[in-house]
Parts: sequence; structure tokens; C-alpha cells
Amino acid sequence: MILGDRDLRYYIEKGLIRIEPYSPDIVRENGIDLRIGGEIARLKSSDVPLDTATFDNDPSIHYELEEGEKFVIRPHERVLLTTLEYVGLPDDIMAFVNLRSTFARLGLMIPSTIVDAGFEGNITVEVVGGSFPVILHKGDRFIHLIFAKLLSPVEKPYSGVYQGQRGVRLPRFYKQP
Repeated sequence: MILGDRDLRYYIEKGLIRIEPYSPDIVRENGIDLRIGGEIARLKSSDVPLDTATFDNDPSIHYELEEGEKFVIRPHERVLLTTLEYVGLPDDIMAFVNLRSTFARLGLMIPSTIVDAGFEGNITVEVVGGSFPVILHKGDRFIHLIFAKLLSPVEKPYSGVYQGQRGVRLPRFYKQP
């Protein structure tokens, strides 16, 4: 079952779904819009292989971290960005992450992403640039979460390496600075 605006407001008011900071205008008909945070990580072109077995790669070889109020996404560039909002889900709710259509119409794309039941943290998403540069601003409503009620609570709520993340989180293969 997909949660509508009334359900979402109820879950948020009761503290079952946490959105911090929360503003009533981010609740939409069938989901919640989240805003861009003040941090991105640009994927860099490199001939140095990332070894997923050693977990000791230097992130500066493959990523350039930036903080700011606005970010230029270049054509076909790949970046990780974070949400301004910190999200907390109970063990019987999950969410689908979608790009707001306004940004898709600019040629931007994000891969399929879900937020697992029991997750809490800022959400990190990959963004792929379109055919021309686009300037994104901190605070832009950028992604749309669609929440689904599970038939029963999960046996093992999310407790992985991204639990409690703040800001952009690089892949688990890196030691976070």
C-alpha cells in the first residue's frame, strides 16, 4: 500500500516517520519531496582500479568532495548528493526514491534507489548529468520519496554501514574521512 498525503502527515505527526527538518510543504499527494543538502561528491575519471576487497582505497583518487550553496552538474557527469533532510523509517515502511520530473526534464537522471525499512540518515543519491550544465541549489526540492507500507514488519530492519549517515556517504569500500 502506497501512503498518501493524509497517511504521511499522520505518520509524521505520530513520530513513526521522521523527517528533520520538517516543513509541511514537502508533503505531496503521494509522497514527500526532499531537498538538496550542502554537499556533493564528484566521481573522477581515473585509471587506478578501486579494489573492493581491501577497503583501504584513498577516496581522493575517485571522488572530489565539495560543500556549498550551489553545484554545477556538467554534461554526463556523475555525482553523489545528499538530502538536507534526515529521514527515519519504522520497520514496516520502505520508500522508493524518484527524481522530481522538473529535473528529469532537464536531462538529469538518478538510478533506481530504495530506502529500506528501519533506515535512518540523510539519503545519498547518484545524479547523472544531461546534455547541458545544470546549476543545483542547496534547498531545491529535488527527489520525491514514495512510501510503501509493508504487509508485516521486517524481521531484520536495516542496520548496515549507511545507518545514521550524515551528509554525502561514499561507498562502503572507503574509510569515511
